[in-house]
Amino acid sequence: MWVSAQPSGPDPHAGPLLGDNVIELGALGRVLLRQKRWVLGLPVLVAALTFVGVNLMTPRYKSEARLLIETRENVFLRPEAEKAGERDRGVVDQEAVTSQVQLALSRDLGRQVIRQLKLGERPEFDPVLRGINPIFQVFQAVGLMKDPLKMTPEERVFDSYYDRLVVFPVDKSRVVAVEFQSFDPELAARAANTVAESFLAVQQAAKQDETRAAGRWLGGEIEVLRQRLADAEAKVEGFRSKSNLFVGTNNTTLSNQQLGELNSQLAAARSQRADAESKARFIRETLQSGKSLDSADFLNSELIRRLSEQRATLRAQLAEQSSTLLDNHPRIKELKAQIADLERQVRLEGERLARSLENDARIAGSRVEALSLNLDQLKTQAANTNEQDIQLRALEREAKAQRDLLESYLAKYRETSARESLGAIPSDVRIISRAVVSNTPFFPKKLPTVLIAALATLFVMVGFVISTALMAANAHPIPAASEPADADERAEPRLLEAPLEHAPAPGEAVSSLHAIADLAAAIGGAGEAGRRIAVVGVARKVGTTPTALALARALGRQGRVVLVDLAFSHPSVAALAIERETAGIADLVRGAASFGAIIAQDKGSAIHVVPAGRLEADAATILASDRLDIALDAFARTYDHVVIDGGAAAEGLEPIARGARWAILVAGTAPPQGVTAARAQLAAAGFTEITVFEDPVTAVAAGGIHAAAA
Repeated sequence: MWVSAQPSGPDPHAGPLLGDNVIELGALGRVLLRQKRWVLGLPVLVAALTFVGVNLMTPRYKSEARLLIETRENVFLRPEAEKAGERDRGVVDQEAVTSQVQLALSRDLGRQVIRQLKLGERPEFDPVLRGINPIFQVFQAVGLMKDPLKMTPEERVFDSYYDRLVVFPVDKSRVVAVEFQSFDPELAARAANTVAESFLAVQQAAKQDETRAAGRWLGGEIEVLRQRLADAEAKVEGFRSKSNLFVGTNNTTLSNQQLGELNSQLAAARSQRADAESKARFIRETLQSGKSLDSADFLNSELIRRLSEQRATLRAQLAEQSSTLLDNHPRIKELKAQIADLERQVRLEGERLARSLENDARIAGSRVEALSLNLDQLKTQAANTNEQDIQLRALEREAKAQRDLLESYLAKYRETSARESLGAIPSDVRIISRAVVSNTPFFPKKLPTVLIAALATLFVMVGFVISTALMAANAHPIPAASEPADADERAEPRLLEAPLEHAPAPGEAVSSLHAIADLAAAIGGAGEAGRRIAVVGVARKVGTTPTALALARALGRQGRVVLVDLAFSHPSVAALAIERETAGIADLVRGAASFGAIIAQDKGSAIHVVPAGRLEADAATILASDRLDIALDAFARTYDHVVIDGGAAAEGLEPIARGARWAILVAGTAPPQGVTAARAQLAAAGFTEITVFEDPVTAVAAGGIHAAAA
C-alpha cells in the first residue's frame, strides 16, 4: 500500500523556500532576482518582437453605419382593415430585429455588394491574386488553414467578405450596426454604406414583390368570384321563375303582394255591401213609416231633390191661396192634387233607390264571396310555396355572400393597385447614421498589443521560475511505515484475477457459467483467431443470445468489444442489453442509418451493442449483402473482439463465417447426433475452431456475469 505521508516537522531537504510549512516571500524574491535575466529579458524581447510584428502588419480600418428598424408605412397607403390596429403598429420585438440582422448577413445581399464594389478584383478579398504566403502554405499542409486553390473564386471572396463584415443589434434598442473592415479606409466606409443601402433596397423590393403578388392573386380571384356570383344570381333567378316566386314592389313576392291586395279588396267589398244594405233598409223603413225622404242627406238623387223643391213651392202656394180661398175652391184642390202627385213620385223614386241599393248590396256580396274564395286559394298556394321560399332565400344568401366577398376583393385590389402604382413603398428600415472614412487603424492596436504580450510573458516567466523553485524544494512522497494520515489517503483495493486454471481447447465441451471466464481468457490469448467470434445454436431458443451477451461482457474486461445481433429470425439482443430501441445493422446495410446511429451502450457493462434493427427487407438479402461484410470488417478493425449472435445454425452460416474462425455452438438439450451434425455444418461453413457449450447461459446469469466481475 502506498500513501503520501505528511512530515511531522520541518523537512531538512525542503531548501530555503519552506519553513514550518510556510512559504517565505523573501526567498521567492531572491529567486526572482537571481533569474532576472530571464524574468525581465524575455518579456523585453517579446515586446520588441511584437512591436516589429505589429508595425509590419497591414493596418485595417473600420467604418460603421447604423440602421433603425421601424414601421414607416404611410397611413394613407395602408389598407382599411389595418387602420383599426394602427396603435399596435410600429412595435418591433427583438426577434424581428435579429431576423433583420440575418437578412443583412445573407449571401444574396452579400453577392450584390460584392458585385457592386467589384471586391472579387481586389487582392485583399481574393488571396490567389496577391499570392500564397509560404508560411500559410505550411499551415495549409498540416490542415490548420484552408487551401484557397481548392476553393472557387466566389467562396474565396465570400470568406474574406464575411471575415470583414460584422452586423449586430445594439442592446435595448431597435438599432442594427453594420461594421466593415478593410485595408483601404475609403473602401471600408463605402462597403458599410453599400451594405446598408442594399439592405434597404432588398426590403423595398420585397414589399413591392409582395404587393405585386397580392395584386396578381386578387386579380385572379376576382375573375373567379365574378363567375361564381354570376352563377349564383342565375340560380336565384332560375329558381324564382321555376317556382313563380317573383318579387314585386317593396321587395315582396307576388303571392304575398296579391294576398295583401285581395285583403284590401275584400275589406272594401264588405264595406260597400254593408253601406248599400244600410241605405236600402233606411229607405224602406222611412217609406213604411210614412216619413218624408227629404231628411235623407245621403240620398244623392237629383229627381227627388227637384220633386222636393216643387212640392215645397206648391205647399207655399197652397198656404198663400188658403188664406183667401176655401178648401173646395178649384185652385185649392188643384194645388193639393199637384202636391199629392209629387209625394207619390217621391215615394216611387225612393222605392226605386231602395231596389237599386239592394241590388248593389247583392253585387257587393257576390264580390265578397269571390274575393274570399280567391283569398283562400292564395293562402293555400302560399302555404305550399314556403319550402320553395326557404330554398330561394338560401340561394339569395349564397349570392349575397359571393357579392360581398367580390366587393371586398375589389376594394383590396384597388388599394393594391394604388400602392403599386406609387412605386415608392417605404421600407421598415432607415439609415440613421452613415459610415464615414476613418483615419485611425482599427487593427492592430500597437501599444495595447505590445503591453499585453510583454505582461503575459512576464507573468508566465514569474510563474515558471516560482513553480520550478517550489517543486525543487518540496520533498517527494515516501512509503509509510505506519497507518495513513487520513481516510482519503487510503489506497483503493485492486481487483486481482485468479490465474486461469483451465482454458478449454477448440472443440472441447464446456458446461458451466464459470467456464465463460475461462473461454474469454482463451479467446483473448488466441490472437487473430479470437478477433471475431460467432455464437450459434443447434436449434432455436437454446440460449444463444444470453450466451453471446455473457461472453461479450467477459471479453469486455480485457479490451474493447462489440456484440452484433445477426439472429434476424428472433432478434433479442436489444431487449437484454440496451435501454431504448434504436436502429441496427439491418438499417446500416439498407443505407438508412450510420455507424454512429446503430451503436448502443450495454446497460450492464462497458461493451457496445449493435441490435438487429428494422427488418423491412428479406433477412437473407441482408446477410448476403456486401455492405454487411464491410461493416463487420470495420468493427473488427475498430474493436478487439467482435461477438456475433448468429441464431440457429440451420438458418445459414456462410455470411456469418466470412472472416470468422471461432464458433461457439450452444447445444442445450439437443441429442448428440444433432450436436454432431451442427459441428459438421459449422466446419463446412469455414469455422476452424469450434467450442461446444452444453449448458446455455440464461438471461439472468448473463446479467450476473458483470455483477460478479464488478
